[in-house]
Amino acid sequence: MRVLITICGRGGSIGIPKKNIKLLNGKPLIGYSIDFALNLKKEFNADIALSTDCDEIKNVAENFGLSTKYSRPAYMADSNTGKIEVIRALLNYEEENNKHRYHYIIDLDITSPLRTIEDVKSAFNKLILNKDALNIFSVSKANRNPYFNMVEENDKGYVKLVKNGLTVNSRQKAPIVYDLNASFYIYRREYFEMNLKSVITKNSLAFLMEHICFDIDEPIDFSIMEHLIKNNLTGISI
Repeated sequence: MRVLITICGRGGSIGIPKKNIKLLNGKPLIGYSIDFALNLKKEFNADIALSTDCDEIKNVAENFGLSTKYSRPAYMADSNTGKIEVIRALLNYEEENNKHRYHYIIDLDITSPLRTIEDVKSAFNKLILNKDALNIFSVSKANRNPYFNMVEENDKGYVKLVKNGLTVNSRQKAPIVYDLNASFYIYRREYFEMNLKSVITKNSLAFLMEHICFDIDEPIDFSIMEHLIKNNLTGISI
């Protein structure tokens, strides 16, 4: 069984300039995912691959022990490019370069670094046990529920529940939903042989993280994440 760990980050960032290499508690954000990948590599005897269009990111990654000759094509380096397309291109490059086929791909999102080795191992085992599943991704308990306290506007400006097919009088009685926290995604190789555009398919699994985990999108997210790490409030070792 061959496993490829992927880390993908472009140079441009609208919300937070140079987000992927911005210092988080004194350490470049990408450094958390690289350090984690190097430890995860030992568990799966995996290879690690980096996809970026930015030489500055490459230099920072190399300082953490991850070097690459691969450069993400310019047409895949804007905010409109989907992550699946980026991973597929990197996978094809690594398979051609290393002269073998990978059976599983573990993608670590740079902007969601709160994860543990046990998280990934447990999720991986859950995927292995379900032969029909194409992929699995990390989720957290949702703060809002579309069956109870999430609304959307119609074309007249009036609002309705996002999921209004049920009569739900309390959140406790609403169907359980999860937030995708973007920390990691695990794919069978077959997933990338299909013309799929979304991580969510009819054969996708979710792995619920019991500890805090969220994606850094805005400057306030960065500040919250730094506060949690600096003050050892994450509930995990990072």
